[in-house]
Amino acid sequence: MFKFFVVSVAICGLAMAADYQAEVRSYVNEIKGDGSYNYQFDTTNGIAQQESGVGGHYATGSSQYYTPEGELIQLTYTADANGFQPQGAHLPTPPPIPEAILKSLEYIRTHPYHEEEHQEQYGASAKHQQQQGPYRKY
Repeated sequence: MFKFFVVSVAICGLAMAADYQAEVRSYVNEIKGDGSYNYQFDTTNGIAQQESGVGGHYATGSSQYYTPEGELIQLTYTADANGFQPQGAHLPTPPPIPEAILKSLEYIRTHPYHEEEHQEQYGASAKHQQQQGPYRKY
């Protein structure tokens, strides 16, 4: 979790470098005996960060800042057993899956492979090749 904190602070630090006259409006940093924590801060130039969690187990948080062009960038995230999961309109997204691939996946899902049917259709040579592999050994 410390890694995520460092990355968040570095991002905010880069944004703050552009506006060196910004002042901290509020700052909270609480660490409890059970390992849970909460921190947050915001500055006069629109940078804000908050995170809470239990060290080594999970964390949730968000940050925001303004780009030099004046665009508000907002990021929310969760870090847990499923890894780091950021969300934000500025993050890239994968392209849509092509229709042909979706059809192929659906066909595979509805026509699962059955060893017995394969052997009936292709005979014992298929089983022999499967055991030996596709290449001959000399």
